[in-house]
Amino acid sequence: MEMSWWAVAQRPGPVLALRRIWFDIRRQLERRLGRKAAAGFRIGAHLKPAAPDFMPIQTVILHPGFDPVALQLGPFAVHWYGLMYVLAFLQVMWLGRVHLRRRPDLGLSPQFLDDLVFWGVIGVLLGGRLGYALFYKPGDFLADPAAIVRIWQGGMSFHGGLLGVLLAMAWVARRSGVRWLTITDAIAPLVPLGLALGRVGNFINAELWGRPTESAWGMVFPLVDQLPRHPSQLYQAGLEGVALFVLLWWFAARQRPVGQVSALFLAGYGVARFAVEFAREPDAHLGLLGLGLTMGQWLCLPMLLVAGWLWQRSRVSARGSA
Repeated sequence: MEMSWWAVAQRPGPVLALRRIWFDIRRQLERRLGRKAAAGFRIGAHLKPAAPDFMPIQTVILHPGFDPVALQLGPFAVHWYGLMYVLAFLQVMWLGRVHLRRRPDLGLSPQFLDDLVFWGVIGVLLGGRLGYALFYKPGDFLADPAAIVRIWQGGMSFHGGLLGVLLAMAWVARRSGVRWLTITDAIAPLVPLGLALGRVGNFINAELWGRPTESAWGMVFPLVDQLPRHPSQLYQAGLEGVALFVLLWWFAARQRPVGQVSALFLAGYGVARFAVEFAREPDAHLGLLGLGLTMGQWLCLPMLLVAGWLWQRSRVSARGSA
């Protein structure tokens, strides 16, 4: 007799926590695929009443409820989220110098790195804001175009920021004569820790929270509701931030075919973001899109395709020049 996911998730074992993550994801998929089935049932070999939405829990982890303002100086307020951006760019400058010292074959100077950071900041801010307007709220920004400059109200898109940085690096490459992929290979290992800091800023602001969960580490975000939810901001900080940094820092430690470090960054981020989106609450005004995927997942698919193409292209180019 087939056991339901609910019954399996209750079985004791050393991998109970991992098992619950998997069944959280599976339940989301069952819900999507079962939309046409009778309410209260799920698709399967036999129709059975759906399991209760939440496991009884004895303890609840509450979001700390941080003050989003880190420092108040009279009428001027320094927000934690803005501070995370500043720290992100500072770590790029510091880590970039470490990277250039261990990879002198890149032929890039610290002064050139400073130029990259300057144009990168512009690319992130413009691309991130325009990307958010285009991908997530085009109607709102068409109705109120002036809202696009009100960055303090929130709303930045990673994918838009990525496109902005790529365009900024293309501008620097054209002006300096340095190959574009050489530049992107050099800066790719410097990005993930900055992404991690941004996700920590999201967590401090109690935004971009996760979907409801029965996991032991489910966290209640009181400003949202009283349901335990995945702290998906921390998942993203760990996966697309710390884990991706470790992978890229190791991979970029020695010379690779031009374009491979960039390809690995695109692939690593794409996979990490696609996976975490199953635990992250979809944007309320968008919900789930085609095939039950979120906007973030759909935007990751082109990244993965480009990553595969760029990796193969770099391998062919390396064999041709050998």
